[in-house]
Amino acid sequence: MAILSPAAHSSVASHPPLAQIVHETQSWLVRAVIGLNLCPFAKAVHVKGQIRYAVSDAMDHDTLLKDLVDELLHVHHSPPEELDTTLLIHPWILSDFLDYNDFLGVADAALEELGLTGEIQIASFHPDYQFADAKSTAIENYTNRSPYPILHLLRETSIERAVAAVPEASEIYERNMETMQKLGLDGWRKLFDKHSESNT
Repeated sequence: MAILSPAAHSSVASHPPLAQIVHETQSWLVRAVIGLNLCPFAKAVHVKGQIRYAVSDAMDHDTLLKDLVDELLHVHHSPPEELDTTLLIHPWILSDFLDYNDFLGVADAALEELGLTGEIQIASFHPDYQFADAKSTAIENYTNRSPYPILHLLRETSIERAVAAVPEASEIYERNMETMQKLGLDGWRKLFDKHSESNT
């Protein structure tokens, strides 16, 4: 697990401690992403400890972009067997989903400028994530809803290997939509209610 410097923000009462941010993100990953099998590739890298959790203390776009570039280069230079994927969590910026969505273009441009297009892919997770063809209240949006805004850095080679190993990988999206429809909002909330109860 890797955490970027919290700087002064960790001392602000309205901001959760870094340990809590990482814990809530890991809980979401285990309970929702892995628990509901929303991403059949996530369990292996989680079990092997190949996920890096980096918490950015950015409060402006320039700082977040710098942190993103640092993390992209870190993935690029790290042995794949040690680091497969990074979750760059940025709790204090881009809380508005439209602003976050706009920043994805900046992120992809940085990826291209570094010459890492085709090597690393940036996936998106946000507390208010909304698919273009869905209402904001649609349960399907929750497949990409995380506790905090996240830029997910994945190796393209890992994605290709995982897809090749999963039968009918092209149907994952449709299966996830069905899973969320069956679960419903109450079921989603209970996932994390149970988690809270088990740690009290």
